[in-house]
Amino acid sequence: MDELLTPEAAEAAFYRAFEGADLDAMMGVWADDEAIACIHPMGQMLRGTADVREAWRQLFAGNQRMHFHIRPQQHRSDGNLAIHTVIQSIYLHGEAEPRPPIVATNVYRRTEQGWRMILHHASPSVIDAKGGEAQQTEPTAPLH
Repeated sequence: MDELLTPEAAEAAFYRAFEGADLDAMMGVWADDEAIACIHPMGQMLRGTADVREAWRQLFAGNQRMHFHIRPQQHRSDGNLAIHTVIQSIYLHGEAEPRPPIVATNVYRRTEQGWRMILHHASPSVIDAKGGEAQQTEPTAPLH
């Protein structure tokens, strides 16, 4: 993978890999470090490269493709660490309306290979896709 020179470049590569269901590209965004962690909406914490890779492999093995509209909420950077909080509006292939929004926190660390993800934590949002308060509903199926 090309060197990811900024946290923003790493984040763009993360969502490109996600939309493309490209496991190699996805893992190229992640730090090669057993301390990495990933929490998908309504899911358990996954720790380490093997568990994170397997979760993405399973997700990408399904035939449901997604398109993301990302709304940055807060970006903080302090030297070698960057924290991005975003709202993900997720469109499933063939659907005109987004699914209920997801709030995600993506944490990146500067490495010798460029910026790499060390944490992705995504949760259902209380904000609806149009920016208002969402009604609380039970999820019908995991989105990612």
